[in-house]
Amino acid sequence: MSLKQHFELMAEYNRWMNERVYGAAGNLSKSALLEDRRAFFGSILGTLNHIVVGDTIWLKRFAAQPASAEPLREITELAAPKNLNQIIFEDLDELYSHRKWLDEKIIKWISGLTDSDLDFILSYQNTKGVPATKRFSPLDLSFLQSSKLIHRGQVTTLLSQSGEDVGVRIC
Repeated sequence: MSLKQHFELMAEYNRWMNERVYGAAGNLSKSALLEDRRAFFGSILGTLNHIVVGDTIWLKRFAAQPASAEPLREITELAAPKNLNQIIFEDLDELYSHRKWLDEKIIKWISGLTDSDLDFILSYQNTKGVPATKRFSPLDLSFLQSSKLIHRGQVTTLLSQSGEDVGVRIC
């Protein structure tokens, strides 16, 4: 399996898991979604918003890569998040609608990349304004894997503590 094929598989898995997480979250009351659970981003809704904020920040950076400019054009038109704990959507249905839109953009973007696109050297600034220059493929891998696993893992724990089982993927 090529690196690009691996990224495509990860993007599809991301969408699939988001469907499960949001489905479980949809079974909770608004007060349960907003309850401060002493997680990094407070509540279940806060953590789900954080994942969207992080994705938006990274996708805006990735749009600087020439092959990514057009597939991510609509992302670049979104307002830049003000901070990592910004609540972009207070309503779960609106957040989920945006999440599905983002997931489709991610899948389309990844499917359009070539192996040589993954070798691109991306220069960007982090949220504190510190400049960085890194190869595209490790950044994509981090985007598709580690941040989602960490924060989506937190959400699944919070959902489990609320009596909602996201389940496991059977391979």
